Amino acid sequence: MARNQRLVTDLDFQEAVEKQAAVRVFKDDHMVDSNAVVLRYSEKTVVVQTRVSDLTYYDRETCEFFEMKK
Repeated sequence: MARNQRLVTDLDFQEAVEKQAAVRVFKDDHMVDSNAVVLRYSEKTVVVQTRVSDLTYYDRETCEFFEMKK
């Protein structure tokens, strides 16, 4: 059974980066990205990649990030 784990702290994001875990991104209660990998993050921004040349920058305050766990 798959479940979602919300990424909130720097440690959460660091673990997702290290594991190259698939994440879903939500904004305004709508999923805006799925099956993305967190490449890097800062206090304000999270950078995810869905394909080789497809990088997307999300605002950490206005979006929610969930790691997909199996």
